[in-house]
Amino acid sequence: MAATAAAWTLSDGHAGNLRQVQALARALGLDAAQDWTLQPRAPWRWLAPRRLPGADAAFGPAFAAALARPPALALGCGRQAALATRLLHARGARVVQILDPRLAPAHWDLVLAPQHDRLRGDNVIALLGSLHPVDDLWLAHARAAFPALAQLPQPRTAVLLGGPSRHVRFDRARLEALLAPLDAALARTGGSLLLTASRRTPAPLRELLRRRYAQAPGLRWLGPEDGANPYPGLLGWADRIVCSPDSVNMISEACATAMPVFVSEPQRAGGRVRAFLDALLARGRIRALDATLAPFAVEPLRETARVAAEVRQRLRLA
Repeated sequence: MAATAAAWTLSDGHAGNLRQVQALARALGLDAAQDWTLQPRAPWRWLAPRRLPGADAAFGPAFAAALARPPALALGCGRQAALATRLLHARGARVVQILDPRLAPAHWDLVLAPQHDRLRGDNVIALLGSLHPVDDLWLAHARAAFPALAQLPQPRTAVLLGGPSRHVRFDRARLEALLAPLDAALARTGGSLLLTASRRTPAPLRELLRRRYAQAPGLRWLGPEDGANPYPGLLGWADRIVCSPDSVNMISEACATAMPVFVSEPQRAGGRVRAFLDALLARGRIRALDATLAPFAVEPLRETARVAAEVRQRLRLA
């Protein structure tokens, strides 16, 4: 791979990390950035971002050779990328690391970390939630890509479901706790249901949803067997959004719309996810899900643009 681009983006390829680093690059206007999907070798795969002897070879010969011609700017997201950006920093590149690298921030020019990680430092920029591409232009493109959703009856209720995580239990009981008030609200207000699950949603729960809402007006996407993922269109055309409480990325993107966001049982989340949800509740950006789904005024949460502006200012980017 040629190493000629003025900027690189680096991640392990996992969807959450890739989406964040590409969103930052887009917000900085780095459309020509060179994307690296890192494939770390042992032992660096386990110990990143610690820089052990021989770390130049951590990501294979192509990356090792490219280190001789570092970019002017490198953006990384995730623990593996934190080692790669450290290596590039040592060779003179300016580097921005997304997410807490679990080492002193001084190893990077800037570290962008969620507020709920409680990372502090002169070169740390804290953000509420995660970076993502959702803004007015993205939503307009989403509506244009899925025009048929505009014909569904209103109110259009988008339901975004994740899955179990370290901080949130998500089993049948918790799904039923989400669906009971949702069903009551739909029975009262009518409209249509825009339902989507994630890769983390357990298969038995997806099948339950498929049976339960087989005749409901709207759209259901519960896996690749249902065709192209309409997730952008759901955000673009929703009148209100219901989320399970497990995913910071998913809820951050929902909150970037101009629609009310309702989170099921936010008090059941633990750890950093609970801290994130508490901050959104205090800000008035989300409400706990109930059977009314009563509309409320919102201000879109657009942290990506704010953070990009601060990165540009601190690094004196043109």
